[in-house]
Amino acid sequence: MKRSLQVVEETFPIAGSFTISRGSRTEIPVISVTIIEGENMGSGECVPYSHYGESLSSVRRQIENMSALIADGGDRADLNKAMPAGAARNAIDCALLDLEAKQTGRRAWEILDLLPPSELVTAYTLSLGSPETMGAAAREACERALLKLKLGGEGDVERVRAVREGAPNSRLIVDANEAWSQDMVQPYSEAFAEMGVELIEQPLPNGHDELLAAIPHPVPICADESCHVSSDLNNLTGRYDLVNIKLDKTGGLTEALNLARAARTKGFDIMVGCMLGTSLAMAPAILVATLADFVDLDGPLLLSKDRDKPLVYKNSHIMPPEPELWG
Repeated sequence: MKRSLQVVEETFPIAGSFTISRGSRTEIPVISVTIIEGENMGSGECVPYSHYGESLSSVRRQIENMSALIADGGDRADLNKAMPAGAARNAIDCALLDLEAKQTGRRAWEILDLLPPSELVTAYTLSLGSPETMGAAAREACERALLKLKLGGEGDVERVRAVREGAPNSRLIVDANEAWSQDMVQPYSEAFAEMGVELIEQPLPNGHDELLAAIPHPVPICADESCHVSSDLNNLTGRYDLVNIKLDKTGGLTEALNLARAARTKGFDIMVGCMLGTSLAMAPAILVATLADFVDLDGPLLLSKDRDKPLVYKNSHIMPPEPELWG
């Protein structure tokens, strides 16, 4: 029986707005993929990211170009040979695994020979803003176990100080999204260490981060934009302490697991992150999150609308996905 592939563009509203160093948004466009074979269907979601040269139209075109491979019974190994890493491959890769789970009656983690996921603690993200705005947001979120602060360069020490005062009992990690200059890295890191920050994500632009190998890391530094797939790891040794694994960067769960295992072998700790997305995008990432030191899968918490059968979040705790959602 031939498989069919369906592609749908959707938009989900953000609760308020979401701001990082590269801009602000009030909604997220996503692409969902459904692969149908007989009575079974598998689903996946991706978020095209313009910073990586992706758009809704380019990602949709990439997905539709795989229709013949899917119809002819191509599996995840075939897909990963036929497509480059990126959002398009992610949606298909996850949909193929979900389909296999539905067809076999096995959970996705059983198919992948992973331990069953348990309840996880995720970071909760505070958008970039003034110290006063971020401090107020921290007071509202002070019961959450782990806060992730979006930073922007000048004034970041004041922002972190305001958040620390607003949420004195929360663990803190920060994400600069490539916004720092080289002369900020060491003094900001030293100041953040004194405030108990546990991780600094991508302080310098990808390709301009040589300095990180030459200075001490009072706070561990995590590669995000500088790390997409396992072949990137050789360029990160000595510069970074952790890597942030996102399925839209790796091109799906298959390569994400390869990256996680290779990172451990090379001595990197692991963070699992996400683009802003719905529960359908977070569910496959939970399987990688069981291997991680830090989890940042709060996308649905930042939306005002989610999937009909969403993941269950209890404060900052994520429950494993139900099979009706994915896997």
